[in-house]
Amino acid sequence: KEQSKPLQQRTNNQTIIMLSNCIRRNAARSFMRSSTSQILLSNVCTNDTFHSTTNTNYPAGSTCTPPAIASYSRSSTFEGHPLFVLHRSHSTFPTPKNGNELEKRRAFSALSPDVADLIRAEFESVDLNKDGKMDSEELKQLLRKHKPTFSEAEILEISELFYVGNAGKAVPFDRLLEAIDRIVASKDHNTEKTHTNSLGVGSCAAEYYYDVNHHQWKKDELDIELTHVEPETFSDKLAFNAVKLVRLGFDTATSWNGEITTKKVLQRVIFLETIAAVPGMTAAIIRHFKSLRYMERDGGLINMFLEEATNERMHLLTFVCMRDPGHLFRAAVIGSQFAFGSGFLLAYMISPKFCHRFVGYVEEEACATYTKIIDAIENAPENSDLAKWRTERAPKIGISYWHLGENGTVLDLMYAVRADEAEHRDVNHEVVEMKPGEVNPRYDPSLRIDAALKTYVRDMMTKGPKTE
Repeated sequence: KEQSKPLQQRTNNQTIIMLSNCIRRNAARSFMRSSTSQILLSNVCTNDTFHSTTNTNYPAGSTCTPPAIASYSRSSTFEGHPLFVLHRSHSTFPTPKNGNELEKRRAFSALSPDVADLIRAEFESVDLNKDGKMDSEELKQLLRKHKPTFSEAEILEISELFYVGNAGKAVPFDRLLEAIDRIVASKDHNTEKTHTNSLGVGSCAAEYYYDVNHHQWKKDELDIELTHVEPETFSDKLAFNAVKLVRLGFDTATSWNGEITTKKVLQRVIFLETIAAVPGMTAAIIRHFKSLRYMERDGGLINMFLEEATNERMHLLTFVCMRDPGHLFRAAVIGSQFAFGSGFLLAYMISPKFCHRFVGYVEEEACATYTKIIDAIENAPENSDLAKWRTERAPKIGISYWHLGENGTVLDLMYAVRADEAEHRDVNHEVVEMKPGEVNPRYDPSLRIDAALKTYVRDMMTKGPKTE
């Protein structure tokens, strides 16, 4: 009995510590739910007073503090609050050597300690050189643990942006955790004009890198809304009325407001796409020469407009697989392209804002046109030519470009093209409002990194402990 007494006493002490620690966690969680502000537990630790009730002797130099029964007092941090915050004074686990280490472990506004520890453990699992830092190659391995949340193409893209944004340097785990915490705690930045990335990721990648997964639309992204930007300035009104005038003449010449047939649809979209690819290329060329003259960055807009021109050209190449235009039609395209191309080039050199607003209104009309085509296909009588497009397989080049699937139909193709036009509409309207130094609204590397890290944490939380 005498020999078992110290062991039993230690066992009781350990039990009391576990219970008190459980009370501390529950009390802290209750306070966090009831309080409008978040108070770091590390601050509570430095303000509470504790008294040990045991005198167990431990070898000198031991890294563990003795188990003890803790007595508690009200923290000055919560003065006047009806809740007592409890925590233990001693632990059987190694304690932080200083307050800074404790703060790194606990000072998170959005991540719970359990989730933070889980993330850190996963960081360490891919840290091949054991330097406590995350480089782009290690980030690839980290994200590959979270397939299919991240596709291989997304993993390669994110790791490239991570490398470029940090100029090839690895990021310490503590800094990366702090950045993740700020990203998770912050509101959505997608609607903000200016945004500072938590990791300090810059816009270098926007100058040469663009979304390799572009135009692979998801099902919910195909259901677009017909929007309109009201003209405010004289330039806006001039652009809006010019588009309406051109549309009225074109609709009248092609009898578009009458019965819709497959022949009318293909003639219209083929002709319009030969013109629609001009503005993007014109804007990219002029901005390219400007960047060379001023020896400065363009914020990724050159890439975006080059991609817009390519996208419109892909519309054309897909539709000509369904109908081969005659010589008269081709001659009309050459004349229209020369007239519109020359005029748009001159106008863009004078006022880029007017031109982008003009294109924005053109794309509004394009969205309306493709919506009308989609409705006509879906509501066409059975066995009619339009009804066949509901089941007819789209051209191979279209299936490949938009990833429509093995059995992608012409109707699926029309939905994808309309989504493209909606994006061009929004981007051109947004470019009008951009200020010097702002980055491509379609592809901001810093926002891309933030979104990826937020997705990573969300996936971690579904696998690990939940935050309160």
